[in-house]
Amino acid sequence: MTSLVTVENLRVSFGGTEAVHGVSLSVAPGECVAIVGESGSGKSVTARTLLGLAGPGSAVRASAFRVNGRDALAFAAADWRRLRGRFAGLVLQDALVSLDPLRTVGAEIAEVLAVHDVVPRSRRGDRVLELLDAVGIPDPELRAGQRPHQLSGGLRQRALIASAIAADPELIIADEPTTALDVTIQAQILRLLAERKAAGTALLLISHDLAVVASIADRVLVLRDGSIVEEGPVREVLATPAHDYTSALLAAVPSAASRGTRLTSGAPRTRPAPDMSVQVLAGAGLTRSYGPRRVVDDVSFALHEGETLGIVGESGSGKTTLARLALGLLRPDAGHVTLHQQPWSHLRERERRPLRPSIQLISQNPLDSFDPRHTVGRLIAEPLRLPRMERRERVHDLLARVGLPPETAARHPRELSGGQRQRVAIARALGPRPDVLVCDEPVSALDVSIQAQVLDLLADLQAEYGTAMVFISHDLGVVHHIADRVLVMKDGRVVEEGDVDDVFTRPRHPYTQALVAAVPQFSTI
Repeated sequence: MTSLVTVENLRVSFGGTEAVHGVSLSVAPGECVAIVGESGSGKSVTARTLLGLAGPGSAVRASAFRVNGRDALAFAAADWRRLRGRFAGLVLQDALVSLDPLRTVGAEIAEVLAVHDVVPRSRRGDRVLELLDAVGIPDPELRAGQRPHQLSGGLRQRALIASAIAADPELIIADEPTTALDVTIQAQILRLLAERKAAGTALLLISHDLAVVASIADRVLVLRDGSIVEEGPVREVLATPAHDYTSALLAAVPSAASRGTRLTSGAPRTRPAPDMSVQVLAGAGLTRSYGPRRVVDDVSFALHEGETLGIVGESGSGKTTLARLALGLLRPDAGHVTLHQQPWSHLRERERRPLRPSIQLISQNPLDSFDPRHTVGRLIAEPLRLPRMERRERVHDLLARVGLPPETAARHPRELSGGQRQRVAIARALGPRPDVLVCDEPVSALDVSIQAQVLDLLADLQAEYGTAMVFISHDLGVVHHIADRVLVMKDGRVVEEGDVDDVFTRPRHPYTQALVAAVPQFSTI
């Protein structure tokens, strides 16, 4: 079958640095080709180059480069603009940056319909609602009139996908399209992409989630440092990898099977058992509403010294609001939070300030929480109560512990990749050596090998300092790997809780059963 996109010996340089070294690939109608690899391996640069979006200052060379039967090396800017949207839809990883903050998501999607004359003007409103419904956005009439900042991360990502498929493109390039989504919505999006693939749409998928790749891809390319180290049918590559790097990526995937081991080495992971007699953080009868909507509804929890409490549930289930209540960033409408069995939630901020170093946050989107004017070194040093020279040494030590070189301290957050920014956020949270870490999707933006390093790092910290963690994640494999107990939330309430093995292997509540059933499995290969 004739490929929609073919590139041979692709090389992409920025200044004197070559980011992609001789990559060759093709994508045919009805085929899904996946590209996997670590952050910085050249995955996204390769994908964006296929749409003429390599970026300012880039130099693109190739032995052959054909898009929709035409020589793309001869394209002018106008040629690329005509292709985007109608021939190829692009789904980027960071929906908050990709969506216009000044427009409603309905207007964003309607623009694609108008520019490419997809439907008559009188049908655009209805088509927008159909697209929002197709990607699993509840209350599409309400959401169409909202701006990106009014939506959760998962809802924003789904709106971006709706915009990408609005013109019914022949090719979809999806760069981490399900990173921000919980497992049930991820399953819905994967079904949607699979249906389009079955109807003849070509799909180029960039993902660090190898189980997602296994569930939908036909062929896979493994990139490392800008070069392909292995490629072939997905069943062969993921089931019997030929290259050590591919084997290492597969070994780094967290799951029930990896529980009790180090993801980076496979060695047993040792840590003292949690001290269930020492309660470090607890909530009782917590309730919080926004207008008429009760987001957290009579939730109680307890966290003990050295324990990891996982919290899972769909986007909008109340997980992040519960985390903000635990951190003292929101005041509950009812109920209370205690820290070290002392009042916490109803203290004034000046009364909380001396206690704040003992409870730290690792957030889902660190770029929102960083002052863009500050360097990484200043951001990490800010919460440290140390002399100047000791602060500098501590910053470099923290950077090393999260896998970043010391020169990162002189850079600014926007100069870093999403995965690097997340590691900086973790380094900043670890600085004061807290008793409690509240981790809100701390590894959702990381590829599997860096995710493995961070999860091992958090386990090391817990073993060394007895740190307790509240670990919020939509990735049930990550939670099963790291948590001792788990709370399952739906519509603001806890529907099931208990030992993580019991809850995930023998779920009792229908909602938990649906979550577990929706997790992509390597058994699909």
